[in-house]
Amino acid sequence: MEENGFDLDKIRDDILEAMLPNVIFDGWSNQSLRDAIAMTGHDAGMAQLAFPGGIPQIVEHFSGWADRRMLEELDRHDLAAMKVRDRITLAVRARLEILEPHEEAVRRALTFLALPQNTALGGRIVYRTVDAMWYAAGDTSTDHNYYTKRALLAAVLTSTTLYWLNDQSDGKADTWAFLDRRIADVMRVGRTTGRVSGIGSVLANLPSPFRFARNVRRRASGY
Repeated sequence: MEENGFDLDKIRDDILEAMLPNVIFDGWSNQSLRDAIAMTGHDAGMAQLAFPGGIPQIVEHFSGWADRRMLEELDRHDLAAMKVRDRITLAVRARLEILEPHEEAVRRALTFLALPQNTALGGRIVYRTVDAMWYAAGDTSTDHNYYTKRALLAAVLTSTTLYWLNDQSDGKADTWAFLDRRIADVMRVGRTTGRVSGIGSVLANLPSPFRFARNVRRRASGY
């Protein structure tokens, strides 16, 4: 996207990538943003043009940045030769592996999104991610299954992310085993032929995204 001759998408990425190391110390804050602007050589007016919505827009861009890189990674695989469950598992794992160098920034972002004024933004961010994952996996549903699949994957993504943030195992092996179990839970929905009772049972046994947000907020309360 260009505006007044400027490539705003590149500028946004430049500012975000310069900001990520600062987030470890100053959180998703105006201080982190000011430091990133100074590092990139852009001025405050350019930052305002790129992110008129301020910090919430930058956090949203961070998620979109990860989504784009996840899709690029998926393009390197022969998804057509894979089962749907394997495509979805790969998508979740690829996104988390892309974010691994920025674990603390992810933790801080989740804390930010858990604030009452930001929960709607958090919901939109999760929806966009799981929607991108399902489309990449070849989903073409337009009926109630469209929403069911995204609700289930949102629960898997959020619960796996929380597990990943606290996983100290070698190579995050425990996280990938956890992800496999959650995907297996979701695939059982297919054997319930879409019955509400079956879907409800799976959702009831997956950590709630809202409990997830509260847990992250409590764990970060010491910051």
